[in-house]
Amino acid sequence: MTFPGSTGLTVLDVYDWVAPDGLPGGSAHVHLASTEGYLVASGEGRLQTLGSSGYAETPLRPGDCLWFTPGTIHRLVNDGDLRLFVVMQNAGLPEHGDAVLTFGPEILADPGRYAEAAALPAPGGDDSALAEAARRRAALAVEGYLDLRAAVEEKGPALALEDFYAAATALRGPLVADWRERWRDGALATAELTRTHLDGIEAAAAGGSPEAAGHLAAGALWRIGNPPGERAYGMCGRLTTYPAGAAQRI
Repeated sequence: MTFPGSTGLTVLDVYDWVAPDGLPGGSAHVHLASTEGYLVASGEGRLQTLGSSGYAETPLRPGDCLWFTPGTIHRLVNDGDLRLFVVMQNAGLPEHGDAVLTFGPEILADPGRYAEAAALPAPGGDDSALAEAARRRAALAVEGYLDLRAAVEEKGPALALEDFYAAATALRGPLVADWRERWRDGALATAELTRTHLDGIEAAAAGGSPEAAGHLAAGALWRIGNPPGERAYGMCGRLTTYPAGAAQRI
């Protein structure tokens, strides 16, 4: 069972922790293979990005909808109670390493150091320790992001980001075989199912057996109740996730 299009759905309450540059918000990071979309539910904030067009800052207000493609380094700034609905492409990939935090080059070059800097204590223990670890991680990522932003403004995006992209792909390269399998079982399988449905509709419309479009008779409604328990500590804020595997047919 997957969400439509094999996407992921999350409610994100952006951190109000103050970063090293004095702005409240979450960690800066990049996705290597997945597009991410935001629908602003409430509050106010800004999205800071680094990419092929250089540095940009986009205001976020309720009702705004925006998305960015892989390679866009992004950081959320919380100017007051910022809550987003997040739609993530390729559900399963972002949760398994597709996101790379903008730590300094000495950390990105060492998988062991990166894993240690990115790790959080297991949930269910001391929440204050978990929160403090997430805060330290966010601060470290913003420090690296600020260095990248300064380099982009000085050298231009192509030259300034080349080393970061090289380090990020080297760091995550060993995960691609796992990602490929998840993509085959998720996004690709979903697209192929649509092909099967289209073929069936075409065949039925041309006078073939009505069973050719039998998926219509098998249509169903699925529901995920309000997830119980504490919200997780994500890269950008507290997360309320809606796992498709928890859906029940009603």
